[in-house]
Amino acid sequence: MEDRVESFVELIRRAATDLPADVEMALRAAREREEPGTAAAGALDAILQNVELARKRSTPICQDTGVPLFYVHYPVGTSPRLLRSQIERAVVEATRRAYLRPNAVDPLTGRNSGNNLGRGFPVFHFEEWEENFLRVDLLLKGGGSENVSAQYKLPYAPLKAGRDLEGVRKVVLDAVYRAQGKGCAPGILGVAIGADRGTGYVYAKEQLFRPLDDTNPVPELAALEDRLLREANELSIGPMGFGGKTTLLGVKIGAYHRLPACYFVTVAYMCWACRRARMEVRDGVVRYNGGGDGDV
Repeated sequence: MEDRVESFVELIRRAATDLPADVEMALRAAREREEPGTAAAGALDAILQNVELARKRSTPICQDTGVPLFYVHYPVGTSPRLLRSQIERAVVEATRRAYLRPNAVDPLTGRNSGNNLGRGFPVFHFEEWEENFLRVDLLLKGGGSENVSAQYKLPYAPLKAGRDLEGVRKVVLDAVYRAQGKGCAPGILGVAIGADRGTGYVYAKEQLFRPLDDTNPVPELAALEDRLLREANELSIGPMGFGGKTTLLGVKIGAYHRLPACYFVTVAYMCWACRRARMEVRDGVVRYNGGGDGDV
């Protein structure tokens, strides 16, 4: 298998230093909605200036470059073991170049590995598919947004939330209210309805790869996404919790089969720095986010 370490380094660099176009457009639209001179407008001005500087200087958008989550779809005949090894080497090199901050800490000793490698760090999801090309999606999930992510088990008595979409609506709004500005709002929610406790978080994070301007193919979920976005923005939590009209930039929901005894609703909260990037290798040519052809 061809050595793609440098290509994976470039994938990491792009994710860490260049905000996706749809997220930046949503932030700029949010800035237009806020009243001039308010703390909310000032916070968004600072965020957008930061985005521009990070792109210009090729430096991380946020000091917390988070946990790298790699979703790897590979064709038949490709070795996931070798892919993992190359990606891990790229993570070490990206850390050396300061695209990533050393974030892998041993919970028993408190020691930082210094190179972003450790047990379960970074996170990998490998899947063989029928396509004849390689696709790698990367999400950098920061600690602040991880701390305010949440999971509920329906029925949830404190909110009188039952096992239906109205119950889902109640607990998702509760998660947003509890987060306030601590998740570095305006945030983006990935929501998983169903599944088990562990995979609920996996599926919720997968929702964060969806573009903000897409439409859920399930009409009931599309309607719920729109309603939750509207109602969350009526909470007046606002950017960084300073108040204002934009608490969320988007809500993305997926539904997954569950056990009869379980009804989990899992909320993966993502901060405004929704750092995601995609790399595809077709016929030896590397492409990022659908553009920028070329071997790197």
